[in-house]
Formats: sequence, structure tokens, C-alpha cells
Amino acid sequence: MARDYYGTLGVSKNATDQEIKRAYRKLAREHHPDVNPDEAAQKRFQEISTAYEVLSDPEKRRIVDLGGDPLETGPGAAGGGFSGAGFGGLGDVFEAFFGGGATTSRGPRGRVQPGADSLLRTRLTLEECATGVTKQIAVETAILCDGCAGSGTHGDSKAVRCETCGGAGEVQSVQRSFLGQVMTSRPCPTCRGAGETIPDPCRKCGGDGRVRARREITVKVPAGVSNGMRIRLAAQGEVGPGGGPAGDLYVEIIEQAHDVFVRDGDDLHCTIRVPMVDAALGTTVVLDTLVDGPAEIAVDPGTQPGSVVVLRGHGMPKLRSGVRGDVHAHLEVVVPAKLDGKQVKLLEEFRRKREHEVPEVVTTGSQHAGGFFSRLRDAFSAR
Repeated sequence: MARDYYGTLGVSKNATDQEIKRAYRKLAREHHPDVNPDEAAQKRFQEISTAYEVLSDPEKRRIVDLGGDPLETGPGAAGGGFSGAGFGGLGDVFEAFFGGGATTSRGPRGRVQPGADSLLRTRLTLEECATGVTKQIAVETAILCDGCAGSGTHGDSKAVRCETCGGAGEVQSVQRSFLGQVMTSRPCPTCRGAGETIPDPCRKCGGDGRVRARREITVKVPAGVSNGMRIRLAAQGEVGPGGGPAGDLYVEIIEQAHDVFVRDGDDLHCTIRVPMVDAALGTTVVLDTLVDGPAEIAVDPGTQPGSVVVLRGHGMPKLRSGVRGDVHAHLEVVVPAKLDGKQVKLLEEFRRKREHEVPEVVTTGSQHAGGFFSRLRDAFSAR
């Protein structure tokens, strides 16, 4: 009869790998021979180690789930107990007792390290975003020390091997436990993991191989950029410790609000106030576009409030393409609030000649219904 490996660890057949591992670690702490010398505990430890070996192996677990026993039907059936496999792996035993495996040696990391990336922001007008611009930007970063060319040493002196760690970049310590000796490693406190020290450091950088400096760089901003976009300047960021390669510099675009246009992607929107008479009779309005200069907008006779005139291809350029967006001119018909006597008489005469036009309440189903309440009605109907 197949052994109940799940029952040995006290987990269900649907247990995850992490649940199986946690159950094994808990039982291993309780029944390890160095903790519990009782003969029954040793036998129990062998059983839970074997169960963990089986259930942590996907193929062996599949055999168990099919009703078989991989240690009886498969190769290596005689294994188990305190063998390498049956012991659950030395790393798992260390993890069971200490929460992590044995530390491995990393070796010296070296003094020369790559630099970090930098980020700065620049404000652009909408015109600059539309046409593109070349800007001089001041940036403060770590640059290569010109006193030692990144070596960190003064004059002809050189770095020497660290006496504390012998050039290994780390120091090791041995601790005793009921499992025996446990060796751990940590970065050397003298050389900070570099494996070497500088007895005579550079007077300018103090041995770091870099200094902070303010400089100006040229940034070419392409046409069509928008708020929040970043331009990458390779190797213009921070120089790394020991004169290591510089990181990248990212310039983030902050787009300023415009007095006339509101941007929507590649399209531009503006509002044009048209006097009532011009809306009725028709007129032409000159609009100064961002890229193409003055452009004429035709206001047709009888233009109604809220009408929109579209200038195709006069909007913002799409980034890295020849495509342009549109300009949407929203027409706002202005009714005069104050009239002199002559203007009043002219309008009264105009009203008499169009006496068939009277105010009326429009039903919601009428094709002439429009404006705010019509849009509000349509919004609720669409829900």
C-alpha cells in the first residue's frame, strides 16, 4: 500500500509548494536528531524528510497523486533517510532552522561601478512643442574627476590590496550550532567590498574618482512632444564610483498652458466669439495658428451657437511623422447686452419683418431640439 506522504507532512493534496515547504520546516525543527535525541523522533524526522523529498519533486508528486509510490516503483527506491535527496537538501535544512541557506562567496565587487541615471524637467511653451526647439539646460551631476582621471589616487600612487579581507572583498565568520559550524560572509568593512584600498587618495575627489559639477548640455526637442514625455540622453547622467561609465540623463517635458489653444492629443481647440449680426450674415475670422501662421476661418451665414469649424492639418504634428492634427474652432455667438436707441429701432423693425418667428417650447422629440438640455437628455437615454 502506498505511503501517505501528504499525511506525514500534515497537508492536503491541494497544498501549494510553499505550504509543503512551510510544513516541512516546522516539523524539521521539532524532530531533528540534534534537537530531539529520542529514537522515535529520529524515525519521524526520516519520514518527514522522505515525504518532503517526494512532494517537492513534481514528477514524484504526480506519481503519488496517481496512487503510486515513486520510492518503490521508480529508480532510486532505496534512497531516503539521511541521503542527499532524502535529507531534503542541505539548503532546506539550513532554511528550516535559520530562515535562509548558507551564504556563498561573492568575491570583490571592484571599485569601478556604473553610474546612476538622472532626471531633470524643462518647461516648454505650446509653440515650442509644436515646432521643436534646441535648448541649453544646466544640470548638476557627478562627473569624472580631472585630478585623477577616475583612479581615485593622488599622483603616481596606486590602490593596494585590502589587508582586512586580503582582496576578497568580504570577511567570513564561523558560528557553532547544534548542526555544526555555520560560515557566513559579509562585505569587508574596510574596503566596502572593493577588495582594495587607496592609501593616498586624490585631493580633489577623496578617492571616489568623481566630483559634482554644474554644466550645460544641449537638448534637441523634436516637434510634437507633449507633457510628461521624456527625452533620453545616453551617458549624460551620473558618472559611477571609481570613474565608472555614466548613466543616462532623462529630460521630462512640462508643457505650459496656452492663452488661446487647448491641446487634445494632436488636435487643438479654441473658442471664437462671433457677434450676433456676423453669425447671421456671415463673416471671416483670421486665426493665428501655432505653426502655419494666420489662417482664415469662414463663418457661414446663419451660424448657430456651438458650431465648430475644423481646420484640417493645422494642429500639432504627430511625433516623428509628417501627420498633423486639426484645429477645432468653437463658435460662440455673442448677443449684445446694451443697445442705443437707434439700434433698438433697427432690431424692432427687423423683428416686425420676421413676425412669423416667435419663441416656442420645443418638445424633446423635435428635430429642432438642441443645446444643453438636448445633450443632457441624450446622455441619460444612452445609459
